[in-house]
Amino acid sequence: MSNTTLTPIPKPAFAEALRFWLKLGFISFGGPAGQIAIMHTVLVEEKRWISDAKFLHALNYCMLLPGPEAQQLATYIGWLLHGTRGGLAAGLLFVLPSVFILLLLSLLYVTVGTLPALQGVFIGLKPAVVAIIILAMVKIGQKSLLSLLHYAVAVASFIGIFWLNVPFPLLILGAAAVALLARRFFPVPTATAATQARAAQAEEGYFLTTRSVVAGTGFSAARLLRQVVAAGVLWGVPLAVFAAVSPDFDFWRGLSAFFTQAALVTFGGAYAVLPYVAQVSVAKLHWLTQGQMLDGLALGETTPGPLIMVLAFVGFMGGYTHFGSSLAFGTLGLLTTTYYTFLPSFVFILVGAPLIERTQHNACLKAVLGIITAAVVGVVLNLAVYLGRAVLFPSGHLDATGLHWPSLAWLLVSLVALYRFKVNMILWIGVSAGAGLLAYLLAPFV
Repeated sequence: MSNTTLTPIPKPAFAEALRFWLKLGFISFGGPAGQIAIMHTVLVEEKRWISDAKFLHALNYCMLLPGPEAQQLATYIGWLLHGTRGGLAAGLLFVLPSVFILLLLSLLYVTVGTLPALQGVFIGLKPAVVAIIILAMVKIGQKSLLSLLHYAVAVASFIGIFWLNVPFPLLILGAAAVALLARRFFPVPTATAATQARAAQAEEGYFLTTRSVVAGTGFSAARLLRQVVAAGVLWGVPLAVFAAVSPDFDFWRGLSAFFTQAALVTFGGAYAVLPYVAQVSVAKLHWLTQGQMLDGLALGETTPGPLIMVLAFVGFMGGYTHFGSSLAFGTLGLLTTTYYTFLPSFVFILVGAPLIERTQHNACLKAVLGIITAAVVGVVLNLAVYLGRAVLFPSGHLDATGLHWPSLAWLLVSLVALYRFKVNMILWIGVSAGAGLLAYLLAPFV
């Protein structure tokens, strides 16, 4: 169906948006690429709340920030839809389900041990997530790889991150440098009338487009001052409470400062900061052992929400260990860690989004962000290969003997269901989880 036949979407009600953000918090598996894929499928393709070009503009900004880019993207889109309350609702609901799920798993971890049934659920879920990531890569690639330069950057990005282990922030900076050099020495011809018409047509039928005027954009010194003061107060209030009521304030001050610092250097996702967090929390602070750190990573991988939630497990173990195996202080450590890990993300979006909105028609910036999007395609391909290899070859042997045939079968079924038959993605995630649990329950009888 052509976009010209689409009826423009009215502004979604705040309650409707709340329902989606809450649902997203429970089904946002697959790391940032998988979570971005889910948002793209639902918000752009199904609900048409935001056009593809507008979505990519917001995504490119979030890619440049430290912190969990998928959670920041949800916050940004929530702000676009319903202002500050929308941004807060989207960002908080993206995180809260994973907070309470991880808290429950952490409590079970230190009391009764592992949960085999949960691993059974992910037998079906992980291949479906890989399929979602593959389809997202294809869709984003179709709309962002517009020239040989874009394809070259995507390929170089994949090679850099997959084989050369180039850090994600360097890939983004390299893509921006390539864009600036290309614009300087090989200026792109002005878009033809036909190209402009196609771009305009591609945004028809959406509520938010690159032509939308969002209230509260631009620079305001008064607003910026209010936001900075509010951020300072929000950072300081919990510490003031700990100073007033806790007999061991040094622990809480150190925990808060440590995870705030970790949040501010989390460029390139959780994997970029986890080695630093592991080194400090295991070797220096002795909050947990190296084996427990790996178990925490596994728990983070098997819960919805951003992978940076692994830091919350570290905070749980910090409180649990420091206060003599106390479940209550472990819980308080997890909640405090979550607070200081995500507070900077909200500040970056709610302060920066009004300024970034004024840049979406800047030709130079658009060229740079377009090349960055091409680099992101290579990063998403890397994630698809990385996760696909782990799912399809769990033993590590990349041959027919090491191939997990049920996972391959479910991956192919998922691709057909999602691409050919357009099965609702959220429904398919539920089906996949149920199929994995059923396979686990039936395994002893097969």
